[in-house]
Amino acid sequence: MNQKRLDRINELARKQKAEGLTEQEKAEQKVLWQEYLADFRKNLRGQLENITFVEADGSLTPLKSLRKKEH
Repeated sequence: MNQKRLDRINELARKQKAEGLTEQEKAEQKVLWQEYLADFRKNLRGQLENITFVEADGSLTPLKSLRKKEH
């Protein structure tokens, strides 16, 4: 998500607290928030998939392989 969209999310949040939003602004805020959450989840998932555990014997175990063993 680019900075322009983040700024718009923040602008709408400030306006909502100060004076309220129109129905059109509420719809825009909802769409922007859904996009933000989708990007956030994608980035978090990417970070989690790159986590590696160091075992007692010094070997490295990626988190991905541990998840596959559980299922």
